[in-house]
Amino acid sequence: MPDERRLVTVLFADLVGSTPMVREHDAEIVRTALDAAFDRIAPLIKVHGGTVEKFIGDAVMALFGSPTAHDDDAERAIRAAVAIRDLVAELRGPLELRVRVGVNTGEVVTRSDAGDQRLATGIAVNVAQRLQASASPGEILAGDLTRSLTYGAIGYGPLRAIDAKGVGSLAAWPVETVLSIVPERRLSMEG
Repeated sequence: MPDERRLVTVLFADLVGSTPMVREHDAEIVRTALDAAFDRIAPLIKVHGGTVEKFIGDAVMALFGSPTAHDDDAERAIRAAVAIRDLVAELRGPLELRVRVGVNTGEVVTRSDAGDQRLATGIAVNVAQRLQASASPGEILAGDLTRSLTYGAIGYGPLRAIDAKGVGSLAAWPVETVLSIVPERRLSMEG
């Protein structure tokens, strides 16, 4: 497949504290807990119209707007982030998992690999990861364009400036509430 330049919203979610968990618990118990969480997170991404780009250790990266674009991809990504945060907070098991999420909209170059995965590169991916890394456990931070595209549907806290390694100063908007109700039909996997 040729490279394709697209405007997408990138969601980067990290299950916090897996390294200390491995020190305190058997690695198999930690792996089972992470797998159980990801087995429930992946369908949440899909139902909101996103595509899992990859799993990286204890993190997941998803794209909204590739391969299929919707007018509300940024809102879908934020709603997925809220659903992921709520799901992880409700998970019960031998380990207490927490998640932090970064969501950023921007231009990327994508390519499909031999399987079903989309490989995305671009500064939007790096910014989503830096937002995630700057979030507190249980927090969702959104970039400027994501906030602009979702304003009115999502409630945000006060702007925070973060100094992101390799990127510089970034605007970070903490997601506080989902303001509008979206019919399930709109969030289904429409083509």
